[in-house]
Amino acid sequence: MTTLRTFVWFDNAAEEAANFYTAVVPDSRVLDITRNADGTAFVVDLELAGHAVTLLNGGPGHPLNDSISLQLEVDTQEEIDRQWEALTEGGEPGPCGWLTDRFGLTWQVTPAILPTLLNGVDPAKTLAAGTAMRTMGKLDIKVLQDAYDRG
Repeated sequence: MTTLRTFVWFDNAAEEAANFYTAVVPDSRVLDITRNADGTAFVVDLELAGHAVTLLNGGPGHPLNDSISLQLEVDTQEEIDRQWEALTEGGEPGPCGWLTDRFGLTWQVTPAILPTLLNGVDPAKTLAAGTAMRTMGKLDIKVLQDAYDRG
């Protein structure tokens, strides 16, 4: 058996981040916390929407950056809005559905329809959708769909 797990190194906020992420991402939960002798979290295992994630309090020296991100693919604009607002609180919005949360982890909040709009059979329509996406921070499904339809 093979298991794929995302492993993220934090300075010291792994437990706080795990509690925040499991509150924001539906169908998520903290599975286990390995604690140091002083009671602080060392390793936190969690599940985010069915995906195995481990957060480590490893100390400074390995700061998070945008070279890796977690992507949340959702069905509705309401879900995009809710997750975007929660994850950008104390963080930074970015372009094209990307953001950095208050812990420094980069996320993408995207609509499930996005691959269809960007990989359609009509190049003019996919170009129009891609061009519209590049003007956005938080993605707007209606604007993307309208651009595709007009393309």
